[in-house]
Amino acid sequence: MSGGKLVVVDLEVRDDRIAQVVVSGDFFLEPDEALDDITAALDGIPASASLAQLEHAVAAATREATLVGFDARSVAFAVLRALGRSTGWGDLDVELLDTGPQHPAMQMALDEVIARQVGAGVRPPTLRVWEWASNAVIIGSFQSLSNEVDLEAAARHHTTVVRRISGGGAMFVEPGNTITYSLYVPTSLVEGMSFAESSAFLDAWVIRALRELGVDASYVPLNDIASPAGKIGGAAQKRLASKVVLHHVTMSYDMDAAAMTDILRIGREKLSDKGHVSAGKRVDPIRSQTGLSRAAVVEAMIGHFERSYGLTRVDLDEPTREEAASLATAKYADPAWTARIP
Repeated sequence: MSGGKLVVVDLEVRDDRIAQVVVSGDFFLEPDEALDDITAALDGIPASASLAQLEHAVAAATREATLVGFDARSVAFAVLRALGRSTGWGDLDVELLDTGPQHPAMQMALDEVIARQVGAGVRPPTLRVWEWASNAVIIGSFQSLSNEVDLEAAARHHTTVVRRISGGGAMFVEPGNTITYSLYVPTSLVEGMSFAESSAFLDAWVIRALRELGVDASYVPLNDIASPAGKIGGAAQKRLASKVVLHHVTMSYDMDAAAMTDILRIGREKLSDKGHVSAGKRVDPIRSQTGLSRAAVVEAMIGHFERSYGLTRVDLDEPTREEAASLATAKYADPAWTARIP
């Protein structure tokens, strides 16, 4: 359990029902008899039970007990793991895919193509750290183009506007001043988690990495990474029908706040409310708090992920590049897609 104790569940499945349940771990539980209550509550439950149903059964059985270092939800998650319906980071062989510097439409296309490949099982779970070839504003799938972006200002700042397939808010990016990454993982990794829970779970590694670098980072629901010096970045997520999660994050390394507020209409109000604009013309929560170059921060992040979960480094293959280039032209560079919500 994140921040808590180890919970282990061994079980059998007989006639599509859970049987022979054994719950163990290094948690604390009083009274002792409550452990028998937990196993009795799980015994006989359908193997297809949802996380909520499993959690409810354990919670009801431990209503009078004291649980320390774990809770009913963590037991329910362990049951899903035992059933093979949920996976952990240790079950995945993750690749770090280097796609090189790309322009905005190509970045959007790569996200979709790679997610489809992982969902189809032709590519393993993947981490990609983006390198930007030009300025961009990326608006969420459901945002109004005209409400979010001042197109004349975007043109003045040589900034391309693109629309992604995930929801959430607009992001302003500049080459060398932004850290963007995507995770493409099976939905089994976040089985039973809400959007907010899965976002925090999938970004836990980068919070730890930033803290190792001296940034007092934390996750702020619904989908923000923040520090006492202000917001660092925001996450967005898309769950595809092929049982894959596309989760991506954009963080400010050293952003031009004046350009950002000139281009983003609603962002002007949000930044003003958070006191960012008055603080100066740059938003640099990572650069100022670490004193490191962007490249050093990125390498430290990748190193932390590799130590935590393992990584195999690969380069972008030509078939994927060609498929993404075709999609970039047909969809993401098409004004009809960008302005699908005018």
